[in-house]
Amino acid sequence: MSTDSICSRLAQIVIVLLTTLSLIPQSPVVGKAPNVVLLLADDLGSKDIGCYGGPVKTPALDKLAANGVRFTDFYSGAPVCSTARATLLTGRHHLRTGIYTVIQDHMHHMHLLKSEVTIAEILQANGYDTVHLGKWHVGTPFRGWKKPWIDEHGFDYWFATDLNAAPSHRNPKNFWRNRERVGELEGYACQLVVDEAIQWLDEKRIPEKPFFLNIWFHEPHAPLAAPDEIVSQYGELTDPAAIYSGTIDNTDRAIARLVKKLEQLGTLDDTIIIYTSDHGSYRQERNGNLRAGKGSLLEGGIRTPGIIFWPNGIEGGRIEKTPAGAVDVLPTLCGLVGVEQPKNVRLDGADLSPLLKTDSNRFHRQQPLTWHSPTSQPVLAIRDGNYSLVGWRNKEYPKDNAAIEDVMNQMKLILEKHHGRQLTRNELWHKCYNSPLSTPDWNKLRGKFVTLNTFQEAWIPMIKAGSGGITRFELYDLSVDPGQTKNIAKQFPDVTKHMQQAALAIHADVLTEAPLWGPQANSENRSPTAENLPTEKQMQIHRLKTKRRSRFDAFAYLNRIPLERESDETPDDLSGRILGRLANQEGRVLVKLPPGVNRTAYQGFKIALDSGPALHAGNCFSCHQLPNFSLTTSTPPTPSLRNASFSMKQLRQAMMTEPHRNIQLDEGDLNRVLALLQTLNDVPDAEFRNLILNATVLDTSGDLE
Repeated sequence: MSTDSICSRLAQIVIVLLTTLSLIPQSPVVGKAPNVVLLLADDLGSKDIGCYGGPVKTPALDKLAANGVRFTDFYSGAPVCSTARATLLTGRHHLRTGIYTVIQDHMHHMHLLKSEVTIAEILQANGYDTVHLGKWHVGTPFRGWKKPWIDEHGFDYWFATDLNAAPSHRNPKNFWRNRERVGELEGYACQLVVDEAIQWLDEKRIPEKPFFLNIWFHEPHAPLAAPDEIVSQYGELTDPAAIYSGTIDNTDRAIARLVKKLEQLGTLDDTIIIYTSDHGSYRQERNGNLRAGKGSLLEGGIRTPGIIFWPNGIEGGRIEKTPAGAVDVLPTLCGLVGVEQPKNVRLDGADLSPLLKTDSNRFHRQQPLTWHSPTSQPVLAIRDGNYSLVGWRNKEYPKDNAAIEDVMNQMKLILEKHHGRQLTRNELWHKCYNSPLSTPDWNKLRGKFVTLNTFQEAWIPMIKAGSGGITRFELYDLSVDPGQTKNIAKQFPDVTKHMQQAALAIHADVLTEAPLWGPQANSENRSPTAENLPTEKQMQIHRLKTKRRSRFDAFAYLNRIPLERESDETPDDLSGRILGRLANQEGRVLVKLPPGVNRTAYQGFKIALDSGPALHAGNCFSCHQLPNFSLTTSTPPTPSLRNASFSMKQLRQAMMTEPHRNIQLDEGDLNRVLALLQTLNDVPDAEFRNLILNATVLDTSGDLE
């Protein structure tokens, strides 16, 4: 890199840094500020823990609730993991922050944007030591992609996993500490992160400075594990429900150890402790008879516990019925700690500190609690007073539904044998993601299922364009119908209309700010480069049987085009099989085109496959067969079309000679075939990875002209 390039890059970094710092208010509190501990469970339902009427013994959390404020109607920022965490950290709708759904770091470019102002950055700028412990899941560079490190979001010290504890909560081996791998650990994840917190408090805490401990537990997210002596209190050791409860109980015991340490240090009374879950449970019976669960914008998917404790700052022993949620945590902490909210940043949450300090007359929410989860159905939800309005989008995103169904049917056989009963469709869907099974066959099928259902960044333009529109709305009065069983939209048209207009206005504003990722992005920080691309092994792209590395090979890989004839299959039969697959893909808008394989080249491939008698038809495939595009067993051998230089003049000349003379192609067809031929030149491996990663979906719903 030249000196000028280095200077230019440094200048860009400085500008970004200064811009971010300018958004963060620095107004140190008079006297020592309170410490902050944010405790987040993973996949825990609204009726799991004791103080919410749940079946799990949670004396530590029950005591915090009894001496603090317990919210009856507390909500997650989103119904799935990454999105919920982004909203919690920023006080902003997750789409504004760059996160559309669950992040797979080996497959997605998206991550929490460095430009976002987090709770940690605000507190750090105001004199706090900041620590993150536990799960992260808003984007890391752990898997080879160039993404921000956790310390680049405002944390001085961290000990974390990119997503779930692996291979389970017991003896995890995927933790990192301050940019270094840790290796296999002995113990349970919830206890390990509290061990780290206690060690930090003992060895690294500066007593004169306030601290922020952001502790995000892995429990009770699958794969589950808890000590036998705890699990046995809830059922058989092999019962998933008992193990699930055991992980929550074990987490409560870890929290009790942390609270005891704070008490020993003399800091408990001046520590704000907030406890919640990232979203509802995948075990729907743990969501308090609310409708649906994890992944849904119905109440069961987004209602969570919400406890705020601060002996020296708020009156405890209270139950608060005002709807609130994770989106409110950042502005609320600003209010409680006494610092300004981020400047020139659109926050979607509200400052709850007036409610917490029993001054409800000063509480004001600038906009209703609103959710937009692009891949969920319903896709939109809004809570205003006692009313909840939900809306469904008109279109599904393009997926290979036939392949998904095939994998689910195979998983169903294994699951129903394991459970000894038939599963409902809804049960099957959740257990395909969350079953405790771990055999090699099961893991292989689950890997296929997750990959087939993974969010594609090529959908983002569709999402920003409105995803086909929101065409159906339902209204519920949660004060009398918390289970959302009776749609009252027709009985209350004025309420429905008012809430619909408010939700759609916020929805549109959020989508305007939502960034692009992947091949659609034109910002350096949001588009892939040769330097930040992972290896094929890291991103789980399996090498093709052939060593060819052309744009066509990337196209064939992405669309799973069969490259070899089956036994007794003629070239015409194989071409018919390929054309049938492509027609099926077209009907569901699933054809994927890597860069350099455009609409014209795609049409050229279909011409090459077509051996019918029509005027504009070719039978190139009869001789130039896949994968080599030449029939080397013929005498004389058919020339290979790969890595050959073709011009339109040469192509016209070739079509006038044997054996091409009888193939009737017009000028438009020749252009299409030439475009196909130009995709057959090999590219370097690094560029081939780019081709796979930057593919876009071809919309073939209209006339392919």
